[in-house]
Amino acid sequence: MQRSHTMRRIAAAAFCTLLVLPGAGALAQQDAPPVFQLWPDGTPGSAKRHGEAEKLADGAYVSNVHDPSLTVMRADPRHANGAAVIVVPGGGHRMLVFQNEGMLAAQHLKRLGVSAFVLKYRLARDPQSRSDAGAGYSIEGDAAADLRRAVRWVRAHAAAYGVDPQRIGVMGFSAGGELVTLVADNPEPAAPASSRRDALDGQSGRPDFQVLVYPGPLGVPAKAIREAPPAFLVAGSRDACCMAPALDLYRQLTAAGVSAELHLYADTGHAFNLGQRGERVSLQHWPDRLADWLSDGGWLTARNGRKPEGVPAP
Repeated sequence: MQRSHTMRRIAAAAFCTLLVLPGAGALAQQDAPPVFQLWPDGTPGSAKRHGEAEKLADGAYVSNVHDPSLTVMRADPRHANGAAVIVVPGGGHRMLVFQNEGMLAAQHLKRLGVSAFVLKYRLARDPQSRSDAGAGYSIEGDAAADLRRAVRWVRAHAAAYGVDPQRIGVMGFSAGGELVTLVADNPEPAAPASSRRDALDGQSGRPDFQVLVYPGPLGVPAKAIREAPPAFLVAGSRDACCMAPALDLYRQLTAAGVSAELHLYADTGHAFNLGQRGERVSLQHWPDRLADWLSDGGWLTARNGRKPEGVPAP
């Protein structure tokens, strides 16, 4: 009787092992994407908070960022086309909507053969985010500097990731869209003479194209519009915060002769992400319009050192 009971326990344990091991193996194969700090020795002005842990709420919302970083989502080499996009999540400068406006956007871009780099930047409205001097971070200074640094980082590492340094774009959601505008459509402020510089500073911090998804109002009207890169803009017609900035920037860009495309969706408010919220068919397909724009602009085609050339209009 005792032997029979023991054999049943052994058989049950073996059965449980068979159930667990495949799942464990699958998890082991799903390696986390690499993350690189933009200032490995500490962010200028925030060196005392270097290495301080970020905060994560509900597995999706990040705050307390003092070491800006890029999470690398490299396109599969079997269909990578050499384009790269730095994804800038929103969150009102209080937090980062890191999953829905970061990692999911990166996954979508990877399907297009585009390597994506998701940015964590310093948060000017996070009450716990303060520099070494005790002052809060600024949007125009610190957060925008993080995005410029990210563009320089990707450009400097382009060869390592199979990226064309002339096809590096930025894609910002809401507050992240404000940073895109500040970096792509406005002049870069002069660096203080006492600022710490390194090899990355020799790279251009200007993106080659820009994608603004319900962007906030900071940076509009833009002050360097004639040097702005081609733009794709999308927002909801009922977005009290961010429809007007998208429309105003579009008008500025086209008046300056900069290539731009705008989509305003009817009866739509803020934060529709990649269209996974709600049931509107049009919103589910707005990322397809982005893919069309990227293709028509030549951003998905290798140019062998030449600048991208868009498909001519009829």
